[in-house]
Amino acid sequence: MKKVFLAFAAAAAMMMAGCNSQKQETPAAAKADGEAVVYLTRDISPEGLVNIYKALGVEANGRVAVKISTGEGSNPNYLKPELIKNLVQLVDGTIVECNTAYGSGPGNEKDERNTSANHWKVIERHGFTPLFKVDIMDEEGEMRIPVQDTTHIKYDIVGSHMANYDFMIALNHFKGHPMGGYGGALKNLSIGCGSANGKAYIHSAGKMEVLDMAKLWTPEFIGDQDGFLESMAAAAQAVTDYFRAKKGIIYISVMNNMSIDCDCVDHPEPVKLEDYGILASTDPVALDQACIDIINNQEVTATNDPTDLLARIDKQHGIHTIEHAAAIGLGTRKYNLVNIDK
Repeated sequence: MKKVFLAFAAAAAMMMAGCNSQKQETPAAAKADGEAVVYLTRDISPEGLVNIYKALGVEANGRVAVKISTGEGSNPNYLKPELIKNLVQLVDGTIVECNTAYGSGPGNEKDERNTSANHWKVIERHGFTPLFKVDIMDEEGEMRIPVQDTTHIKYDIVGSHMANYDFMIALNHFKGHPMGGYGGALKNLSIGCGSANGKAYIHSAGKMEVLDMAKLWTPEFIGDQDGFLESMAAAAQAVTDYFRAKKGIIYISVMNNMSIDCDCVDHPEPVKLEDYGILASTDPVALDQACIDIINNQEVTATNDPTDLLARIDKQHGIHTIEHAAAIGLGTRKYNLVNIDK
């Protein structure tokens, strides 16, 4: 695979220039008394997704990247093409993804996304290619973009094709995650946009700059849980800064098919939560916090049980990603939830 590296200094100069002439204008309603606005619809449908996008009041324009997880081959919980097609086609967007850092093991090669060849097969099997333009952003290499928070990582390593886009819609599937506790906007921006090396760099809290398969799951790779979570926050801020310096970025999270396992898990645990709705914001921290709060406020019934997901989030200290993202200035945990159905 051809490796493409952009000079860090040039990228930093571009980012500083962009920050001085930031092109995304935040709607007046986006911040009120220090609170971000998070919009909610309980209508999980193609129409509901378009409606909540329009409620944000930020037009996706230019070359639009729609960042989703295309889902591991045997995982049924990813956002389905039929659900997202109206929105993606409305903005003339391209579905963007990156390869995973590791496979599922012998015998599962057909379901893996750790190489572009395997990933394309899964993307086609999951129904994306007939409906959308699709781009594996690290298929031809990677590039480094600046981070503000250098506590653990000194830059973010993303797919090189990110440079081909002006605007990003982070279209997130909210659910659990084996290592992060939960997956939402911050994970989709960080791990989701990272190349294989970028994923290793974040997971290892800056210790493994180049993916070393022999060291996966060793203490060097997973020995600092809070460092990993803080690295995710820093990388998410880097991607947000990158697109804010261009034409902009928005965040939409779908709360359906919420297993305690991520879409990257080949055989996830059964879903025990009822579908809830779609949330959107111009603030990814507020958006993730709102989703977490919704899960925290769920009552246990015969058909709806948040117990396992809350335990997963607590065990992995998942809330710390949000805490650190707020601490480094990516967004606020304070929000006003606006139901657009009313």
